[in-house]
Amino acid sequence: MIDRKIIEEHNLTLDEYEKIVELIGREPNITELGIFSLMWSEHCSYKSSIVHLRQLPVKGKNVIQGPGENAGIIDIGDGLAVVFKIESHNHPSFIEPYQGAATGVGGILRDIFTMGARPIVLQDSLRFGPLSTSKNKSIMEGVVSGISGYGNSIGIPTVGGDVYFNDCYSLNPLVNVFALGIVEKEKIFYAKAEGTGNPVLYVGAKTGRDGIHGATMASAEFGEDSEHKRPNVQVGDPFMEKLLLEACLEVMANELIVGIQDMGAAGLTCSTTEMAAKSGTSLDINLDLVPQREEGMTPYEMMLSESQERMLIVAKKDRVEEVKQIFSKWDLDAVVIGHVGEGGRLKVSFGGKTVVDLPVDAIVNLCPVYERESKVPSYLESAKQLEPLPLPEDYNQTFFKLLSSPTLAEKEWVRRQYDHMVRVNTVFHPGADAPVIRIKNTKKALALTLDGNSLYTYLDPKTGGKIAVAEACRNLACAGARPVGVTNCLNFGNPEKPEIMWQFKETIQGIAQACRIFDIPVTGGNVSFYNDTEGVSIYPTPVLGVVGLVEDISEVTGPGFKDEEEILILLGENKEELGASEYVKTIHQKQKGIPPQIDLKQEKRIQEFCLEIISSGLVESAHDVSEGGLACCLAESSFLSSKNIGLKVDLQDEMRSDALLFGETQSRIVITSKHQNHQKILNLAKDRQIKATAIGKTGGDRIIIDQNGQKLLDVPVDDALKAWREAIPDIFAIK
Repeated sequence: MIDRKIIEEHNLTLDEYEKIVELIGREPNITELGIFSLMWSEHCSYKSSIVHLRQLPVKGKNVIQGPGENAGIIDIGDGLAVVFKIESHNHPSFIEPYQGAATGVGGILRDIFTMGARPIVLQDSLRFGPLSTSKNKSIMEGVVSGISGYGNSIGIPTVGGDVYFNDCYSLNPLVNVFALGIVEKEKIFYAKAEGTGNPVLYVGAKTGRDGIHGATMASAEFGEDSEHKRPNVQVGDPFMEKLLLEACLEVMANELIVGIQDMGAAGLTCSTTEMAAKSGTSLDINLDLVPQREEGMTPYEMMLSESQERMLIVAKKDRVEEVKQIFSKWDLDAVVIGHVGEGGRLKVSFGGKTVVDLPVDAIVNLCPVYERESKVPSYLESAKQLEPLPLPEDYNQTFFKLLSSPTLAEKEWVRRQYDHMVRVNTVFHPGADAPVIRIKNTKKALALTLDGNSLYTYLDPKTGGKIAVAEACRNLACAGARPVGVTNCLNFGNPEKPEIMWQFKETIQGIAQACRIFDIPVTGGNVSFYNDTEGVSIYPTPVLGVVGLVEDISEVTGPGFKDEEEILILLGENKEELGASEYVKTIHQKQKGIPPQIDLKQEKRIQEFCLEIISSGLVESAHDVSEGGLACCLAESSFLSSKNIGLKVDLQDEMRSDALLFGETQSRIVITSKHQNHQKILNLAKDRQIKATAIGKTGGDRIIIDQNGQKLLDVPVDDALKAWREAIPDIFAIK
């Protein structure tokens, strides 16, 4: 008997339950209720976000696959395509940091190779609470260890990402993982169940009780009982995944199968229902045949389990034995558990009885869609008011303090956990604006970046969304890459709270507007709602993963100074904008003010100009101005040079000195050129109506920044580098 308590335990409303009864024409049994609870969860159905996500541009001349499949696909020429996606694993990473993060890596990799692509790169975007507490340190250590343990073991390089720290993530860390693979255009596979009578095979690891209700857990707030949800976190095995990857790619290469789907969130439930719904077919499944690693599992447990490293395959009728032989060679289970039928239903048997008989359309496509109430947050008006700030008494000490703040400081203590050189495709080491990966057997390369400033978005969601896109594209431009596609991971609080819903709507509008200006399609992504713990929501955190294409790898540019006596040129304009900056947050302990504003058309023109002069061979290095402002940008370019080359700059700007040094005005790039080329750049900029200013030279062993001839900063490069590099000497020594 399904009563009110059981319905609530499955995170369904009474109205939703009544809708289920109406759709199937009867009361569901407990297994069927579990299936609906997963597929109608926020995590799987996007029922609160889909009405707004429709604003995003998803089409483009090079789009092969947009939203709706395991991952998006973009044509990059030469008969090749890139397959990429970003996903969150936030709630599991709070409950069990190592396994939560590790299985996030495993899941996103399966999304890539399910499409027929070999994964070649990983990136991650991480958010944690302040490292002043042992709990946050423990979470961070577990998350980073989980990412490295899985990625390193399976042999996929983790080449970059970002790490931010803020109080709002103390009880709700964010773990967003991005993966990308390469596939020949003619060898792409999809999650389809076609061909009446074709066998359905379960392949990979055995099913256990781990991960049951994982998708449902990710669609609810956390409370004080969060620790009791540990059984909902899956357990990953990267060595098993490596075998699964190779076996799946082999059966695809031999054209033995019709379709394939990862058993990710919602396990057997999502793979069976989604494959059938996409193809308009039925699937008949016998759970007695499902390989199990635990005794006495019920149909409910088998259908809802999120055990890792599993796939569902629809094979060609006459090729089943070949499929089995290949999986046997890789020491993996490959068992026929059913077949494709007609009628658009999921039929599941167990112990000789039918335990599920449901229309797949109701499960996958007819979930209620909500346009939830929204209102401007009550905090916003006061949060945007930034009272007058005193100027620093000692700019050198302020500079050191900012460089050593956890968000801005060097993340070598994270990156050294990752193997970023495996497969030897990595052109730039982690730390560049955008990691660059060569595409073997071509002149081309890919540049990748993850970006998103949550404080900007908290204080001005629409602007925060715009800047997330613009900064990601700016990072690519600094590497010499043109953006071709974007995937997003949208991390927000409870959408049933009107203020959270307003943040989400505004952010989507900003992202959509920026993507149209930059003419880049959104090929998919992930919405992670309910990032609330004990009633406290995270800051709205959109993370944009943008992929860029470099046509000729010889033109790739890095952020580090190349040599002494090169001319420093600033593209863009300095403005007096201090709101929402790391400077105000770190030095003045305030998370307030109006974030820097952005003119998207001007931003694009500056990026296009940067790409033009890079491709013309006029640029030696390029680095975008972002968190920490111009002073930190210049310092990072020094730190990332092979010889830690210093610089001397004189900025001819009438404004507050702290805003000039540390303000985060957008649409700025610092480039260097050889002396004989710098006037060519300035002349070209004038022709293109781009503001470009020669501000100084590289050289020496000090970082010197003047304002109208008056000294502001004068510090040894070595001292600044030490402050940046040794801010957190070894978090991984903490136990």
